[in-house]
Amino acid sequence: MAKKERQKRSARQARAQERAERETQLTSSEEGKEKAALVSSQPTKKAARRPGRLRSYLSAVRSEMHRVVWPDKAELKNYSVAVIVALVVVGLAVWLVDTGFVALLVGFTGLRG
Repeated sequence: MAKKERQKRSARQARAQERAERETQLTSSEEGKEKAALVSSQPTKKAARRPGRLRSYLSAVRSEMHRVVWPDKAELKNYSVAVIVALVVVGLAVWLVDTGFVALLVGFTGLRG
């Protein structure tokens, strides 16, 4: 499992390095200047920009979902048990504090309810 994780990590680092190199090439080349000129000449209406923004957002979500490392069945079971135990412990703590406050109020006011 550790080897697989290292391979994924190194692949992500390689992709990030390639993206960084492409960005530096774009900013230093004429294409970057042309792209900036095109962006500045586009209409500024929000309605005209929405489909492109939505498409780019969805493509970013899709690429991010490919990078997610999903837990296997055993890990998911362990995480679920840990969450249920934590819920029970916190529930008991809240119940104890609530019972203590009710006992204090009954003791000070003499009211039952």
